[in-house]
Amino acid sequence: MMRLWFPAAIFVLWFVLALFGPLFSLSPDHIELSRILLPPDANEWFGYDDLGRSLWDRLIVGAQTSFIVSMAVVAISILIGVTIGSFSAFVGGWFDHLIVRIIDIFLAFPGILLAIALAGLMGPGIDNVVIALCVVGWVGFARLSRAQVMTLKNRDHVQAAIALGASRSRIIFKHLVPLIAAPLIVEATFAIASVVIAEAGLSFLGLGIQPPTPSWGSMIRDGTRYMLVAPHMVLVPGIALMLVVLSVNLLGDRLRDWLDVRSRDRK
Repeated sequence: MMRLWFPAAIFVLWFVLALFGPLFSLSPDHIELSRILLPPDANEWFGYDDLGRSLWDRLIVGAQTSFIVSMAVVAISILIGVTIGSFSAFVGGWFDHLIVRIIDIFLAFPGILLAIALAGLMGPGIDNVVIALCVVGWVGFARLSRAQVMTLKNRDHVQAAIALGASRSRIIFKHLVPLIAAPLIVEATFAIASVVIAEAGLSFLGLGIQPPTPSWGSMIRDGTRYMLVAPHMVLVPGIALMLVVLSVNLLGDRLRDWLDVRSRDRK
């Protein structure tokens, strides 16, 4: 079984490259015709693309793009989803039935297809990618928070807060949301991996980050035309994407096991 240090190291490396990438002397758009499609060597570990641009520089900028998009989408989705799902479960009645029907409608469509449709309607760009993925991403958090609040809203401390005249928003965000933080954190880790793949997929289709700004998805798309003569153009961003998604999923699995008291006690 893969040890925890490997996915943790990959995630930390992704975080460091995304956060401190602008401090490096990068030239992701610098074109050198004499280096077109050169393979990796001792001077340039990842080689050059079809315009003679350094794949290392473009990989770092692509890491920054995927990190910003994934964190922004997950943060906004958590805020919207937890608010809607918690209020729906706590209020109940016709409002809860309405929210449930809306969630069912969103779940009836494959998330990535809905994101592609929204990105196509709004046009390419990082802002529209974040909006499109947030429209899809809030549903999972709303469904999870609603289910958790439904099991907690009749507890004694919640009933005591109601009897003392506390407002709904105070009860939800002070007495209920902290109790459901653990499953929300686990859900967020898997959501990060899903958003990274979705952003790469949208960029691969030309609906995400636009050239010359590099994205791992657009780098893979550009490299598909040179698979036979320069496979490193696809392998470099493809392996980076695989390692990041794999590390986030493994960390999410380990975090879920650690937060599960029953599983921890058995071990």
